[in-house]
Amino acid sequence: MRESDVYFLIFVMALVTYVIRVIPMAFFSKPIHSRFFKSFLYYVPYAVLAAMTIPGVFMGDLSLAVCSVGVICAVLCAWFGGSLLQVAIAAAAGAWIAGLF
Repeated sequence: MRESDVYFLIFVMALVTYVIRVIPMAFFSKPIHSRFFKSFLYYVPYAVLAAMTIPGVFMGDLSLAVCSVGVICAVLCAWFGGSLLQVAIAAAAGAWIAGLF
């Protein structure tokens, strides 16, 4: 993947998450009381980021096995309450170790 593609993807992800969070503030002046709508607006940015990031992970130069190990490490770290930095480090370390074999 070229460096310009990476910058473009980062820009698009930032734009999408920003727009999704601004829409409720722009169109709804009163507080939102619907529990469903609140949870929908809360989880959409995470779903969009995952949908945009996961294909990029598996389209890299590494093998499918190495990428899978990195994703599994990231998911397990996140599942057990790791911070964003810890998840990123776990994914990178897992993929690096798997790449050694």
